[in-house]
Amino acid sequence: MKNGKNWHDLHKESSTFGQRLADSVANGMGSWRFIIIQTLVVALWMGLNVIAFVHHWDVYPFILLNLLFSTQAAYAAPIIMMAQNRQSQRDRAQADNDYKTNVAAKKEIEELMIRLDNIEIEKLDKIILMLKKMEKSGEE
Repeated sequence: MKNGKNWHDLHKESSTFGQRLADSVANGMGSWRFIIIQTLVVALWMGLNVIAFVHHWDVYPFILLNLLFSTQAAYAAPIIMMAQNRQSQRDRAQADNDYKTNVAAKKEIEELMIRLDNIEIEKLDKIILMLKKMEKSGEE
């Protein structure tokens, strides 16, 4: 890893302002906080327009409110899709990093197995030599 940073930090640093903005907007719109605030605003909007005695700025069936929701949806959908595309990029980067880590780990394990095999062979050679010495000393 470069400079001690993980893949996520490197990926985050390489994102543009627009990509970071899309991620934060999608995170905000996909939260309970957004849903609760939007619900309160809609309830307040409808309540004020239903009970208003003097000035109804958006009478039932709340056409202006529907227009605002349509505009919000028109902007939210592509922003959320951009964030989903970024999530796919992050997933691919993580999968690639995991693959590289697994390949490196496999290589290290194979090298360790070769070393262990060599140690085992050396031990067996020493044991055989010791047995041969014992046989020779026992024959004398």
